[in-house]
Amino acid sequence: MLSVLSVAPYRRLFAAQVIALLGTGLLTVALGLLAFDLAGADAGAVLGTALTIKMVAYVAVAPIVAAAVDRLPRKAVLVGADVVRAATALGLPFVTEVWQVYVLIFVLQSASATFTPAFQSTIPQILPDEREYTKALSLSRLAYDLEAIVSPMIAAALLAIVSYSNLFAGTVLGFAVSALLVLSTRVPAPTAPPPDSTFWRRTTEGVRVFARARRLRFLLGMNFVVAAGTALVLVNSVVYVKSVLQLDDSALALTYAAYGGGSLLMALNVPRIVERWGIIGPMTTGGLTVVAGLAATLVLTLVPDAAGAGWPLLLGAWAVLGAGTSLIGTPSARLLLAASTEHNRSLVYTAQFSLSHACFLIGYPLAGWLGALSLAAAAAGLLGLAVIAGLIAVAMLRVGRARVGVPS
Repeated sequence: MLSVLSVAPYRRLFAAQVIALLGTGLLTVALGLLAFDLAGADAGAVLGTALTIKMVAYVAVAPIVAAAVDRLPRKAVLVGADVVRAATALGLPFVTEVWQVYVLIFVLQSASATFTPAFQSTIPQILPDEREYTKALSLSRLAYDLEAIVSPMIAAALLAIVSYSNLFAGTVLGFAVSALLVLSTRVPAPTAPPPDSTFWRRTTEGVRVFARARRLRFLLGMNFVVAAGTALVLVNSVVYVKSVLQLDDSALALTYAAYGGGSLLMALNVPRIVERWGIIGPMTTGGLTVVAGLAATLVLTLVPDAAGAGWPLLLGAWAVLGAGTSLIGTPSARLLLAASTEHNRSLVYTAQFSLSHACFLIGYPLAGWLGALSLAAAAAGLLGLAVIAGLIAVAMLRVGRARVGVPS
């Protein structure tokens, strides 16, 4: 897996990704504590709304910006997005009202909606071999998972000596260093779009590719499963830890780390799994794993006797959810690569970015608003979403096979 780091441009971009992720991880912990500070027991609803705003930015901004910058130098797009993210994060420690959190989150995540698809679509140009690209995907997922473990650990250590507002400084530093690393990297120029490619056509191209490709329709269904599992972790962890289990801030950081740990263990094995079993089977298994994790969490909230061992059980359920979402998400970019061309690759990756986050636009409000009623309601609602979406995804794949005469 580490052999891809011998390619200098990828090595620098990967380093930029890791450092920016560390800053984002500190932001995740600090934002949860800020929400609890501003709203108390209603922190889950505040986080749910903030994350919903984040998803609105991702869904609404990403296709428009991708079409607008499709002809611009990729390096300028990446560096500019990092600068905007760093500048916005500077304002978060000074907010005193919930609405201010919402505004800054929208601006910051709009910049992320510009950066992430451009970054992801650059990697296949640097690593054109599919096996090497699969290793890069696993390494990228590994970076996300290590961030989910290391950032909370760093946050836990820092919270022992400073207030949570100081964690935002780490976010600013992460984006700034990321911009410098991208600036020092030779980033391939994007392939010029066809002369007849209008702004509107570029805006909708990725979605039209999704509509035509049966495996991408399957991926869309699995995106809902990922959204269900992730939403429960990101929105309701602070409520489980702080309100139900009455644990401290460091325990919250370690709870997030359990989710990252499960995802990490799975990401390490994805290249071998994909090599042996392909892509669709492992992704389907990942969906079943997410359903199992959500079911376990529902049982945890419904059984009063479980409260005595609540935190170990919660850590276990979070690790299962992490493993399931990793098994779905890590190999999914291979489907995007196979369905796209050099001319529309950036737009197809942007479509996945927007459509996957549109799924979160459903998952986050469910987790936050149902969680305001009860944690059991949130777990049950998200479990139902995962089951229905998984069944539809598999059904769409089978319908696609039937249409082309392939036995199901």
